[in-house]
Amino acid sequence: MSTSKYAVVDLETTGHSPSKGDRIIQIAIVFIENNQIIDTYMRYVHPQRSIPPFIHQLTSIGDEDVADAAPFEEIAEEVADLLAGCIFVAHNTDFDVSFLQKEFIRCGMSQWYGKTIDTVELAKIMYPTLPSYRLQDIAESLEIPLQQAHRADDDAEATAWFLLKALEKIETLPKETLSRMHERSFAMKSEISTLFYEALKRSRGHETSSDYALFRGIPYVKSQLQTMAWPQPIEFPADDMAKEQVMQKINPSYHIREGQAQLMDLTWQSFVEKKQVAVEIPTGAGKTIGYLVPALIRAFETKQPVVISTYTNHLVDTLAEEVARLEKALHVTIPTTVIKGMSNYISLGKFEELMHFNDEVYDDSITIMQLLVWLTETTTGDLDEVNVSGGGQLFVDRIRKRSMRVKKDERIADFYTHTLKNCQQSMVLLTNHSMLLNDKQRYDPLFHSISGLVVDEAHQMNQAAIRTHQQVFSYTNWKYVMSQLNGLSNCQLLFDIQDVLVRFHFNHKTSTERLQHAFDEFMLAFDESMLVLINSNSTNGDKQVTKSIQPLSKRLRTNEIFTKVLRKMNEYISASEKYAAPLKNLSSELTVHELAVLNEWSYWVNEMKVKAGEWVELFLEKPKMSSTVWMEKDSRSLPGSLQIKKSPVNGSEVIRDFIDTLEGEAGIVWTSGTLTAGQQDRFVLDQAGLPPSVPLYTFKAPANFYEGAHTLIVEDMPDIQQVSNDEYIEAVADALIQTAVAIEGRVFALFLSHDMLKKTHQAVIDSESLQEDYVLIAQGVSSGSRHKLLKTFKQQEKAVLFGTTSFWEGVDVPSEQLSAVVVVRLPFTSPDEPLFKARSEALVAERKNAFMHLGLPEAILRFRQGFGRLIRSSDQQGFFIILDRRIDTKSYGKSFLEALPKSFVKKVSLEGLVNEIENCYNDGCTKRK
Repeated sequence: MSTSKYAVVDLETTGHSPSKGDRIIQIAIVFIENNQIIDTYMRYVHPQRSIPPFIHQLTSIGDEDVADAAPFEEIAEEVADLLAGCIFVAHNTDFDVSFLQKEFIRCGMSQWYGKTIDTVELAKIMYPTLPSYRLQDIAESLEIPLQQAHRADDDAEATAWFLLKALEKIETLPKETLSRMHERSFAMKSEISTLFYEALKRSRGHETSSDYALFRGIPYVKSQLQTMAWPQPIEFPADDMAKEQVMQKINPSYHIREGQAQLMDLTWQSFVEKKQVAVEIPTGAGKTIGYLVPALIRAFETKQPVVISTYTNHLVDTLAEEVARLEKALHVTIPTTVIKGMSNYISLGKFEELMHFNDEVYDDSITIMQLLVWLTETTTGDLDEVNVSGGGQLFVDRIRKRSMRVKKDERIADFYTHTLKNCQQSMVLLTNHSMLLNDKQRYDPLFHSISGLVVDEAHQMNQAAIRTHQQVFSYTNWKYVMSQLNGLSNCQLLFDIQDVLVRFHFNHKTSTERLQHAFDEFMLAFDESMLVLINSNSTNGDKQVTKSIQPLSKRLRTNEIFTKVLRKMNEYISASEKYAAPLKNLSSELTVHELAVLNEWSYWVNEMKVKAGEWVELFLEKPKMSSTVWMEKDSRSLPGSLQIKKSPVNGSEVIRDFIDTLEGEAGIVWTSGTLTAGQQDRFVLDQAGLPPSVPLYTFKAPANFYEGAHTLIVEDMPDIQQVSNDEYIEAVADALIQTAVAIEGRVFALFLSHDMLKKTHQAVIDSESLQEDYVLIAQGVSSGSRHKLLKTFKQQEKAVLFGTTSFWEGVDVPSEQLSAVVVVRLPFTSPDEPLFKARSEALVAERKNAFMHLGLPEAILRFRQGFGRLIRSSDQQGFFIILDRRIDTKSYGKSFLEALPKSFVKKVSLEGLVNEIENCYNDGCTKRK
């Protein structure tokens, strides 16, 4: 129990800058002693100026609330006395402490002095798997009461309760973890070292819980292999009544739907007959349960696992949650294993080695502390579970598992090995498409002897196959790897190696000179090759075009500089190996730190060897007819933006290669909400290389499912092909503003290019039309991952989310959290996109129309996915707004509209769009059809 006294402070202010006249409008302090809240203090404060409207909107504190309050000058001394002798705690101390200090000085008082604890920093360390560290998100995740965010009294109380939870959790950590946490806590920005020191003192003499094992002194949760106890086979519900009974067990409010019942039958038939089937089943038809129930029953019956694959790791985790819910509802045990790529898992050996280096930057230190806590909780070792900062990702990338070769002591503790063993004891194996397609490359394949395979999100299988075999050269990544071994001015690893050589009396002066010379020669050649790439013409003289994508031409690839780079690289790698060679035979005499240094040196030498192999494949090998190579760069950030990419033209060969291994051995169900693309009903199946003999079934949504959907085509938008980009962006910004104001809710704006997205976002900001009422969230502009941006969007009453390709699909937002989807442009792939261009050329070579056989069906699929973001259940309503006039003026436009589920469609002017929305809300949307 902590004996310190804490003052948990929160301020609400008119702005961020006291020097520019911003003042406190509310201050709250919650006092904690002996791990209990003992007192609270709250005052409204008169800011001696009007409260800005956006602050009023954020805090609900208006001029009337502070009208009778004293200015800060009158309570400053009282506040200072209350804080005296306390540890100052706040959620972002940088703001609260600095603001108070400036106010004390303004009032003619001395600054406050004492220790601080930042609960943002503490939350990141103690709760490393939280998706967000905003106070309201923390409160929601940890079930801490928070009546109204951005009110000082409520925020301070929630922060106090969080501090108590964190203090309680610190006490549960093993003493070995606390010791390592304390070592690194001095690098933190606030004095949280006090918390770990006090807990460490209390832990001494206590035995570490038997729940933990130790890997070289680092506690982690003991691995528990699943025990397989196959229950009695369950009979497949053959008729609708039996299926209804199953649905009622899952949820009394569920009822079997026609498409869902047929999907159950088709999945069962496919698995029993060991054949392939493709099923398009729309949103709202219960697709996941539709294939899970028969898959599980078949696994029970055959005592062989079923494999379910989906597109992304996030969707894999979502599926795991669905299986867990089904397990609970049906009262059966369903041993399930989630399998991701090896690099998703931590290498404990690499992590322990890096722990011996004490010169890491702040991001490394906080990431290490997060991982130490996470290891006392995780049962998977899946690094996706940890929420680290952007800088921390560099450290995480260094501890990813890269090889199955591990030392004996790590073999027992290796999470990935443990996951593979669990596969042998599981009924359900959940994985992603890339992991599935790489199975043939494994020494011991995972996905064999199975009862069946479900490929969910099957429309993404071809893209996954292409990406799985895509190679990428990144200038920044190469520079990072090269800097790890050399550069005498800043390479700590080189200095560490030299220290070890000196201790064993090796004269390293000559070898260091050789190493430095080899490095300099390599860098000269590398930099020259980068200049060749940078100076290759791609903008056709248009100075306004900053981003460029161009094929890596044969003339460019045959430049002798690329051969020279490889030669100089190999010379440098050889010099690096020889440099540390004298220490190889002395491993038994090296200290733990010295051995870590030697292993780290070897690791980066091997990374350089990998880079050398990549160089050969990208620059020196002649590309195959079935692949394409291109260069991407942005003239505003050269050479940092330079990338070279090599990719297969399509993934059908890779897909067929895997599927052939299951032929006649297991049934395969290909399913998605979008398998057909207008008249090209087998487009997705053809792209995946499936033969015509694989039957395709398509099911419609339940009757009246899309009654609440209104598709509105804005017919007076500028013609995108007749006006400048800036003029079209201005019109899009105006349409988004008017839509958001009319709807008074949440709006998705779907773009194709980041450039147009950023410019439209800026145009909306510049207009100042939405700034007081709406939160504007833009992918690539606002910080955070796609899922973090989506979470922020869901939490706002009024918001506009600007998203590109990844937001067109795989995003679920409940009806009350999404009012409209705005399609800025019809989602055609740019004809200059290298992969699309190569695929088009291949079709032309077959005397096929590339637009009809590729461009149009791809765009229709994406368009259907965009529509699917809007209506996720029959009780939802919303607007699907199309700003691209080509849907009305071009002959192919009809194909887009015909591909949508049957729903209300109307052409309107921009003014009419607003009226239509308002009339719909006033009269009731569903009555207007």
